[in-house]
Amino acid sequence: MLAALIASVLMLRGQGHPDQVPPLTVALLDGQHLDLGSADGRVRLVEFWSTSCAPCIRGMPRLAETHRKFAARGFEVVAVAMPYDAPEHVGAFARRENLPFRVGFDPSGAIGQGFGGVNATPTSYLIDRDGRIVKRYIGIPDHRALDQRIEQMLTQSS
Repeated sequence: MLAALIASVLMLRGQGHPDQVPPLTVALLDGQHLDLGSADGRVRLVEFWSTSCAPCIRGMPRLAETHRKFAARGFEVVAVAMPYDAPEHVGAFARRENLPFRVGFDPSGAIGQGFGGVNATPTSYLIDRDGRIVKRYIGIPDHRALDQRIEQMLTQSS
């Protein structure tokens, strides 16, 4: 019975949230593409968000602050808009708020599915320099704790 339980947990885990970022390419506002699955030596926070999500909008200034604080040390934020977000709204918001990080789209939902299924916004994934998903946040993260975690990851990886 215990073996069956362990097998069930392992099977479900395999269908759940990955430990490693899968090979996923996101189209960015600037017309470029970013391979999220490529371990390029950066610590990265991938945030799934929407222009219709009030907590997402309220959290963007703090997210921009975190990006600016650590960008020179090998950290970046990538904000991925949900499939139901109109690209023109995403672009207008990014320009109006002068977002300092990369903003992309997930028009088919494949990127969210690759992360195990994103059903709520904001949902963020903290990724280490080797492309491993270290932490998943649903809702606005505790930014003090997030900044501490990023600091540790950047210090350990230097």
